Amino acid sequence: MTVRVVLAGAHGFGSHYLDRLRRMPGIELAGVCDVRPVAPELLDGLGEPEVSGDLPGLIKRTGAEIAILATPIPTHADLALAAFGAGAHVLVEKPTAATLRDFERMRAAADAAGLACQVGFQSLGSAAVPAIRELIASGAIGRVTGIGVAGSWPRPASYFTRSPWAGRRVLDGADVVDGALTNPFAHALATALAVAGADERGAVASVTAELFHANPIESDDTSAIRVHLSSGVPVVAAVTLCAATRDEPYVLVHGTKGRVRFTYTLDEVQVDDGPVRPFGRTDLLANLVEHVRSGAELLVPVHRTGAFMEVMEAIRLAPDPLPIDDAHQDLSGEGRVLPGIAAVVDTCADRLALFSELGVSWATPLTVSGAVVAEYTTVSDLPLEAAPRPFLHPVRTLGGVVVTEVRPADHPHHLGAGLAVTDLGGRNFWGGRTYVRDQGPTWLDDHGMQRHLSFPVREAAGFAERLVWERPGEQPLVREERTVRAAPLSRGWALDFAFTLHNLTDRPLTVRSSATKGRAGAGYGGFFWRAPAGSPGLRVFTASAEGEERVHGSRAPWLALAADDWTLVFAQDDDPWFVRVAEYPGVGTALAWDTPLEFGPVLARRVAVVVADGRLSREEAAGLVSELRP
Repeated sequence: MTVRVVLAGAHGFGSHYLDRLRRMPGIELAGVCDVRPVAPELLDGLGEPEVSGDLPGLIKRTGAEIAILATPIPTHADLALAAFGAGAHVLVEKPTAATLRDFERMRAAADAAGLACQVGFQSLGSAAVPAIRELIASGAIGRVTGIGVAGSWPRPASYFTRSPWAGRRVLDGADVVDGALTNPFAHALATALAVAGADERGAVASVTAELFHANPIESDDTSAIRVHLSSGVPVVAAVTLCAATRDEPYVLVHGTKGRVRFTYTLDEVQVDDGPVRPFGRTDLLANLVEHVRSGAELLVPVHRTGAFMEVMEAIRLAPDPLPIDDAHQDLSGEGRVLPGIAAVVDTCADRLALFSELGVSWATPLTVSGAVVAEYTTVSDLPLEAAPRPFLHPVRTLGGVVVTEVRPADHPHHLGAGLAVTDLGGRNFWGGRTYVRDQGPTWLDDHGMQRHLSFPVREAAGFAERLVWERPGEQPLVREERTVRAAPLSRGWALDFAFTLHNLTDRPLTVRSSATKGRAGAGYGGFFWRAPAGSPGLRVFTASAEGEERVHGSRAPWLALAADDWTLVFAQDDDPWFVRVAEYPGVGTALAWDTPLEFGPVLARRVAVVVADGRLSREEAAGLVSELRP
């Protein structure tokens, strides 16, 4: 029995279907539907199919039983409905549709017409998928604790200009969602969900997405997401199109007794360090043809892509991807490369962690007018004696001048711009030596750390963060809610840094500085900014005073630290200023200037910083402070 098919979309990926049709007996290409002219050589060896731009008319005239849709993502739903209306079964290329609404339209139309709708996730035709599910069910690797996905491919710049919709989230008002996870690595995500037995609607509880672009595109080319399944199992997928070389993508199933690695492009499975076992694969077009002939079960019916579409919908609705600054890229080849990104992606799959949770600085950028002006590191490999904590670095002027410094030789525990306290509840959250009364700076085993928990909000202009302050092995002292945002000014830009500390103990907590223990003038502890050493022409001033001796310890509403090629203007109303110029360049707020600060349930503060190119005068600094939002 010969099955007649029509192909919508002969160019791009449609050419792969033409090649497959040449090799598949018992199938006749009756027609080709395309909005562009189809060169005769594209159809060599395929008879004389009718060519038309009218899909339903083509189906009806040719009597085609199957319509293959290899067209742009936004067209899938309408073309599928047109094919069902003309009486044809459908094989639609992945992803199923651009939106969850379109997916539901397709599913409902297929059910109403009593026709099959197979989705071209070719990896789901692998015999390895049911084999892995059986392996999991047998308990061979214990309880599943998570599933990781990793994929690293290079792409030339031309990949993102191959069509008008390439690299777009929206085109002419229509959702496209052509991102790394939703198109080239859509198989990776769909395969992970299938292996988990979580492929239908309702299987996804929540999605956290970290989307980035190194290329000048609208969509993402480097992404990490965490999908919490309704079963409680997390799926973390990390992929990039900015690798130096191609690595075969894989799904990594974590269990309490072992792990399974499925290299889905090769249909190879490995349990722990055991032998690699190859599996066969059924072609999804052949499977659909057999379904038409004999009623064979479909391998990827549309309803079994429901969970994938729930994730795709979350990505569609997520904030726009954040840019990765050129400073992190190798721009010497045909495509943009993020050096070391393959190892980062592998680590995400191995640890079930997002980019930001690995401490990758470009994973939390702040942007102003599309330019990356600061990067935020949440996790570092610092020793405990440095009081590990999140920090901003590098922070740049709009002209690109870096105005922060990390781990300088004079004070290796100084970390760009951030929040650090010398003594909170008897623990050192500043780093370095602790000042002991009548003894001086002393190395004590008293250091704590600020541990990043999550980003409730992450946008191009800033983020909201949740953290805990703790000493490893002890109960946390405080939970912090932090917000950091960037905004343009008439000259330069402004950083807004606010934090609220929630006391987690059953008693008031005390903040102390070295000054409260007897070291005169050492009232540091609070928001602190370490500026670059060696900056020429450094001076510090307020509206009414100038010089380190006069502004140190003052309660001026604003304070400026200026060099020949940059100026920082700090503004806040709560605490005295801590200032260093002669020893090193740094400005901070002093929560406990010379008296311990005790707080009960909550301690909250806000600081704003103007970041400008060039040296500002006193009048110019005051004018920019007036632009800061209340």
